[in-house]
Amino acid sequence: MPSLPVELLLGLYLGLLTGIVPAFVAGSLGFLVRYFTGVTLPGFGVVVLALSIASVQGGLLGLVEPTIAQSPRLLVAVLVVLMLALYAHNQGDKLGAELPRRLSLTSIRQRTLSTDVVELVGSVGQVTARPTGEIRDMEGYPPLSPDLRGRLKAGSWRLPADLPLSELETRLEERLRTEHDLADVDVTLDERARATIAAAPPSGSLSRRLSTGHRAVSVATLVPTGLARGDEVTVRVGDRSITGTVLSVRTEIDDERAAIPVSEEPPDDELATDGGDPTDDAIPTPRSTTATAGGPGRVTVAVARRDVKPLLEAESLGLVVRSRGTSREFEAFALLKREGYAVRRLTVGTGGTDGETADEPPASAAVTVLAVRRQGSETGGRRHGWVFGPGIERSLEAGDEAFVAGSDDAIETFVEAVAR
Repeated sequence: MPSLPVELLLGLYLGLLTGIVPAFVAGSLGFLVRYFTGVTLPGFGVVVLALSIASVQGGLLGLVEPTIAQSPRLLVAVLVVLMLALYAHNQGDKLGAELPRRLSLTSIRQRTLSTDVVELVGSVGQVTARPTGEIRDMEGYPPLSPDLRGRLKAGSWRLPADLPLSELETRLEERLRTEHDLADVDVTLDERARATIAAAPPSGSLSRRLSTGHRAVSVATLVPTGLARGDEVTVRVGDRSITGTVLSVRTEIDDERAAIPVSEEPPDDELATDGGDPTDDAIPTPRSTTATAGGPGRVTVAVARRDVKPLLEAESLGLVVRSRGTSREFEAFALLKREGYAVRRLTVGTGGTDGETADEPPASAAVTVLAVRRQGSETGGRRHGWVFGPGIERSLEAGDEAFVAGSDDAIETFVEAVAR
């Protein structure tokens, strides 16, 4: 008969050999029961299950023999099997308790920035997004020009830091598309605000701004000061009035300003007065890049197809800018500001809850919730789902985005209560 140390080693070997399958089954059951029911599987049931599986497995392996059953190694093997099963069950139960029960693709996309890259500007957090790696070309489009690729590579963009990465990616895509007139762009941001960019060069920018059934016509006329792309105008040709939308505008004054180098400054003797201080007239005014300075020039207008010939045949014409009305959004904000209210956008934090309704903040009486957007199946997409004037019947929940109005102090207290 082998000595006691050899029997102990043989028992450890047999326990590890037959305890792998019971441990796997016990861990899986512990996880599934805790995850779906929230109840911990009893330890006695784990012991009975592990011994049953181990006995069946030992019989299949030919380990249940009279010599083994009457030796100390069997007791050691049983103890090893039970310890493995109970440990696996404990780990599976812990995993089932910690794993989120409402896991969806939307929640996976709601990643946020790392706190190391957030910069505080006043009381608002901002982040600077910079490209990482090479600027890739988009499949199905021509390659980017070296100049445009270099400008994108050297660019940096300031973005608010209180938004999820998916929203930041959307904003950066819209900004790049607007600034560089890109045909298409795809941006992926990581937690450190490093942007992976794939872009397509501009193609037919003028024709893409034309609606179906419209044509672009350039006319030489006296351009009103401040005219910009997108303005609605009326072109008067004799007794006829033709309406259209401005696609581009250029005047002689704009050409003269464009010919002056940006770094060019007036001489010192032109800036200095008798007292040595520059006068108000000597300080150069900033140049406008969005609107024209007015004067003689050329305007490209989008008009209906039937109005192209009269414009091309006209010897002289006049240009009148049409009113597009006052923006109701700006009127609403002006009224709130006049009454001493501030408007702020925020995201409700979890506050230690698991999707439960956020506690009512102490300053909620002085703050009005103007609109709420709930992340989930109600939205139907990340850019939809705003509910305006939700009222008291719609409580804020963790993950909601909201616009609130109130005094500065009340909003700060409100944000500290719900946005943590």
